[in-house]
Amino acid sequence: MVGSPAPSVAGAAPIPESRDIPQATVTRLATYLRVLGVLTERGTIIVSSEELAAASGVGSAKLRKDLSFLGPNGVRGVGYDVTRLRARIERALGLDRGHKVVLVGVGNLGQALAGYGGFGRRGFSMVGLFDSDPARVGAPVGDLTVRHVDELEQACAELEATIGVISTPDEAAQEVADRLVRAGLRCILSFSPTSLDVPDHVEMRRVDLAVEMQVLSFNSARNTESVPTAPRVRIGHSAVPSTAPRNGSVIAP
Repeated sequence: MVGSPAPSVAGAAPIPESRDIPQATVTRLATYLRVLGVLTERGTIIVSSEELAAASGVGSAKLRKDLSFLGPNGVRGVGYDVTRLRARIERALGLDRGHKVVLVGVGNLGQALAGYGGFGRRGFSMVGLFDSDPARVGAPVGDLTVRHVDELEQACAELEATIGVISTPDEAAQEVADRLVRAGLRCILSFSPTSLDVPDHVEMRRVDLAVEMQVLSFNSARNTESVPTAPRVRIGHSAVPSTAPRNGSVIAP
């Protein structure tokens, strides 16, 4: 379905539809947003493309091309308004609407995810926790109480959930995915290495920590020379660690 372009921010040109932005650019926009968040906390008002690119671990030409998908940004010779650029990226990523997240599987990983405070700062609100283990159902985790997974479908409607996270044992992951689909969720993040079957209209992302560590192991074995620590890029009077991945993908904290 073709929608209307997102409204402009502070009089700037409308943001193109997110489906027109390449997936690789979307991933980098999330990185730029994280760096801009750090700059906002430090009181930075203006950042140059070179400084933002270096802190994000990309070339300045690639950064400018990525940001061109959002419409005109910045002033030549001056730089980017940090607050305005942050708002435009949030709008492009759909974060300005906010997302309500339900998590199924409250084991060690699930509890760690439920307790992570960074979600709220990035537009995600954890609204429901679910499990099938009688020892966990009814237990408090942070501000939430674990509910039985049998309540999941009804609860998703009540909570107006938009994203479902699966952190269950592998053998239960497909059943949970089916429940989330029946509940009407169109976005699912799974921490199970099992390949899950979902309809085409559902966006599924899978995080396999073992695979990420295997990639790290391969790269470590290949690189016999010592690897220097990540360079620090100075922005104003503060140093921001470079987030450039070495030899592949990383899962940023």
